[in-house]
Amino acid sequence: MREELRVDGTRPVTRDSGRPAATGRRGAVVAALMLAMALAALDSTIVATAVPQIVGDLGGFSYFSWLFSGYLLAVTVTLPVYGKLSDTFGRKPVLVAGAALFLLGSLLCAAAWNMAALIAFRVVQGLGGGALQGTVQTLAADLYPLEERPKIQARLSTVWALSAVAGPGLGGLLASYADWRWIFLVNLPVGTVALWLIVRHLHEPRREKGRHTRVDRAGAVAIFACGGVLLTALVQGGVAWPWLSAPSLALFAAGAALLAVVVVVEHRAAEPIIPGWVWRRRTIAAVNLALGALGLLMVAPTVFLPTYAQSVLGLTPVAAGFVLSVWTLTWPVSAALSQHVYRRIGFRNTAMLGIGTAALVLFAFPFLPYPGRAWQPTLLMLLLGAALGLFQLPLIIGVQSSVGWEERGTATGSILFCRQTGQTVGAALFGAVANGVLAARLGGANDLDSVARALDAGTVPEATRRAIADAVHAVYLGAACAAALAFLVLLLLAPRTFPVLKD
Repeated sequence: MREELRVDGTRPVTRDSGRPAATGRRGAVVAALMLAMALAALDSTIVATAVPQIVGDLGGFSYFSWLFSGYLLAVTVTLPVYGKLSDTFGRKPVLVAGAALFLLGSLLCAAAWNMAALIAFRVVQGLGGGALQGTVQTLAADLYPLEERPKIQARLSTVWALSAVAGPGLGGLLASYADWRWIFLVNLPVGTVALWLIVRHLHEPRREKGRHTRVDRAGAVAIFACGGVLLTALVQGGVAWPWLSAPSLALFAAGAALLAVVVVVEHRAAEPIIPGWVWRRRTIAAVNLALGALGLLMVAPTVFLPTYAQSVLGLTPVAAGFVLSVWTLTWPVSAALSQHVYRRIGFRNTAMLGIGTAALVLFAFPFLPYPGRAWQPTLLMLLLGAALGLFQLPLIIGVQSSVGWEERGTATGSILFCRQTGQTVGAALFGAVANGVLAARLGGANDLDSVARALDAGTVPEATRRAIADAVHAVYLGAACAAALAFLVLLLLAPRTFPVLKD
């Protein structure tokens, strides 16, 4: 039996949940989940500092950016697919298959003979990475009751943050003192241990034959095609071609047509990959939109702050990385402590408190003195991490706790998909904003690429420094607007009290 209760203490009503509980050695399974999360986070960033060595060995400089874009696209478009599959067949087979695919992709990447092959194998990695991200989050909610979920989610957040920050440094060390292929080979022992722990220690009861086992293959293909086309248009627009050029317009038109196909196919499917209830339920729809805005605003510090720290503040790359990384200290701590807040004021109000604070912090960034001191943006990043920890975790736990076992994978995949999509849109949108400000201040030929070349040369003229400051300030104002939008979404769309199914 399961209880439907509200976090504000109103009287619960019991009902049957029908959840097949996972069993086994929980500590071993959690260790496997943390290893899997570390792999997914590392591979999002570890390649960045090894690009010169990779290009020097394989060539293909003109399209090396697809090493990142290909992986990102594959992860993003597969999140909802894996979410539905985990609800249909169970978490364990999906996680095992995803981990095996990820390790296969890693092995193939290490054996790549040219840039085209490496990009293709990175896509294979991403296809497995989507299963790692979504299923790990879902399984963590399965293993722990509501009262303990903040602890495991805080651990996973810590692993993700530390791995993502450590990725560039580890990649640089391996590329400099070993060989860039070790960037992918190191995944094999770590992933093998995680895979063995899952196979050995995670046990899920057998599911009834013939029950909800039809796979919406047409929907999966349509979602993959639509997401791939639209995300390609966003990733490459303004980089490989102008926004209003024929390739960009053609991709957006094709994406719109495929989106219509997705709607038709999913409407007719008996077991759709993205069921309509994901958007009909106020709780999940509001959190989808709010976490999409979170993905959007996260681009401002992660992409633009290091350039600002090096060019405007004059810091070394290592020091600039430290300014960025400090938010990984306060984010998991705040997330772990958020349970004490949402138990008093509810999931929605806690998230609103966090995102409202984040909006103020982001809005304060453009008012920092020029050129300023390093401690000033560092302090803001510490506050931003604390605010976002208070925002994101209550929403994830609130959604996961509002659905039963057979819907949890789909719901989790949905909110993670929206967050990933928000990051892709944010990279395209804020990149265009920054380039526009730089072009206006310095002339039409100047953009972020020219700034990067100036940083590599070690000489940044004063006019360029001021232009960079203005560009990053504009980006942070845009991020503050995204935070304000998330606040309004929660205020106007989210229910005051999330319905919670308690174990």
